[in-house]
Amino acid sequence: MKANVGSIDRTVRIAVGLTLIAGALSGVIGAWGWIGILPLATGTVGICPAYLPFGLNTCRSKH
Repeated sequence: MKANVGSIDRTVRIAVGLTLIAGALSGVIGAWGWIGILPLATGTVGICPAYLPFGLNTCRSKH
């Protein structure tokens, strides 16, 4: 699969994922904070399956 998540998008996804997981671990936001695994995984890998059906791509195009 070709990467479809750009660098800014990746940084935001990783930050949001880590924040949600930290909130879940500390008990501040409850168990739903474990949903942070999804943005953390897509940010780390650089591929977002939800972008594929819509043809979205936040990576810079190479000329």
